[in-house]
Amino acid sequence: MTRSWARGFEVSAEDVDYLQGLLLEREIPLSLEEIALILIEKRLQEQQSAFQEQYQGVITYRPAESYEVGGRVAFPSFDFSVAEVVSLRKGNNPDLGQFQVIKVRFEDGHEREFAANLQYAHPLNTIPETANTPPSIRTPQQILQADRDLIFAQITKALQASDDLIRLSGNWFSRTLMIDINEGYLHLAEAVLDMYAGGALTTPQILKDIGGLGTGSDALQEFCLNNALNEDPRFDEVGPLDTVLWYLRRLEPAEVQKTPDILHYNAALPYDSDSLTPEQTALEIEIDDEWSPVEEYLDEPTEAINAVSLVLLYSHRRAGTLPLSSRMRQILPTARKSPRIAITLVDAQDNEEYSGWVVRHERYVYGLAALYRKHKLPVGAHITARRDPSSDKIVVDFQAHRPRSEWVRLIVSKNGQMGFEDQKRAIGAGFDDLMILGADDLAFVDDLFRAHQSSNKSLSSILRMLMGELSRANTQGAVHAKTLYSALNVLRRYPPGPMFAALNGDSEFDYVGNHYWRMSGS
Repeated sequence: MTRSWARGFEVSAEDVDYLQGLLLEREIPLSLEEIALILIEKRLQEQQSAFQEQYQGVITYRPAESYEVGGRVAFPSFDFSVAEVVSLRKGNNPDLGQFQVIKVRFEDGHEREFAANLQYAHPLNTIPETANTPPSIRTPQQILQADRDLIFAQITKALQASDDLIRLSGNWFSRTLMIDINEGYLHLAEAVLDMYAGGALTTPQILKDIGGLGTGSDALQEFCLNNALNEDPRFDEVGPLDTVLWYLRRLEPAEVQKTPDILHYNAALPYDSDSLTPEQTALEIEIDDEWSPVEEYLDEPTEAINAVSLVLLYSHRRAGTLPLSSRMRQILPTARKSPRIAITLVDAQDNEEYSGWVVRHERYVYGLAALYRKHKLPVGAHITARRDPSSDKIVVDFQAHRPRSEWVRLIVSKNGQMGFEDQKRAIGAGFDDLMILGADDLAFVDDLFRAHQSSNKSLSSILRMLMGELSRANTQGAVHAKTLYSALNVLRRYPPGPMFAALNGDSEFDYVGNHYWRMSGS
């Protein structure tokens, strides 16, 4: 069977009625995959029946056979098309001896003549009798595996158009059999989640603690409670991948409900991405900022990975988060449509676990502030995140070593404005020396950030100020793009792209090679 089978696959109203009957009979919800296999099997049975009906009483054409008017014949040379014998006559070819000629009429109306009763060696005489045998096909599982997306799309479209069916978390059920979930059950569910500090709990856990919903099957009760909780704004579905987990929305961390200001990037601000050089694009891919269009830069999808290495940016260090970048999305459960996904974060140094949250639309992972403080990780630290192969947990690691004195670029106040000084600090983790930053007075740095949120300063003017301050530590007056990017994100949230575009478009900046920039005339 080829892909053409699935490309011709459509779900009819009769198919939907058939599924509705199955749901009423079984009284359990069905997943989209289960429904797909049921419909494929149904379609294959229909095709087999149609095939058998089409070829009932039909014989395969062989030149050596005799035929009668009115007989039905399948012709291998024409893809086993069926024709009716409409006349017989004697053949006229001395070289072939005595034989007959049959005239047949095909189902599309055209007529042709063929030799019959021919006592002469012919390749068609060796073709086996296949007219009454169904064509070779793959199993429903093989068909679904080959064209899963196409088949799922057709089924989903048809089921969504039905008022008699309801979908939740990938499962479908009949509205007729839905259990009525009154307000009392919802209050009990809220109380149960309250007992567990908000969640996250599976639906069976909640059902057990509230005493169930009556006599319906476990699967039916679970589906109906999921539907009721999903429609109530008090509850949030936060499970990873195929796991349904419930949380009380009012007990979710404030940083999960609302994006911290320091992480907010106004992605609507225009910049000319075509102005970036190939070297700048390569550096942006290397940095892998969560707001960079990395996927657009790559000609081919990246290979699957199980671990991600990144450099800790100031905004994420301050907010206790990690970026949900293009590479991070490969190891985190982002396939769910839920805007918030509860996960467990594990400190690789001591196996301490933390409650974490993937905030999909705002592209960050929350829940790492305690880990950062415990290990005194600096801005610029090398962080590794990997998926635990035995669970859904995400293990967070860094290059730990005995603290030693290192030169650190500190943010200091110069007459109330942002300045930098290189000072010695004890650091116990590996870091990128181009991006490392420190601050003794966080209140001052927070004030700087708030001031720049309310100011109308252009990106170019901020870069000129930063370049002037950062270049003092370099005798050549040059600043690496990574250093500039790290400092810029103390004041405003920007991925590298807009910064590169501003540098390229301002004549006050000179590029001196190897990602270093300086002020014109320096």
